[in-house]
Amino acid sequence: MIDGLVAARKAANVTQVELGERIGQRQTFVSKFELGERRLDAAEFVKVCRAIGADPYTLMREAEKG
Repeated sequence: MIDGLVAARKAANVTQVELGERIGQRQTFVSKFELGERRLDAAEFVKVCRAIGADPYTLMREAEKG
């Protein structure tokens, strides 16, 4: 699911810094979850999706398809 989230962020032309600002976190927070060093809970996942204009349900369905 994180791969889809990263791809969606990049497709939206949003940098890690910009995403961090949108969700009230630092760039390092974004980097850590994108690298798999930190997990996102469900609420954080939805918040990140909304910040980049992605549909969380679509990303979950795509991840499930593998």
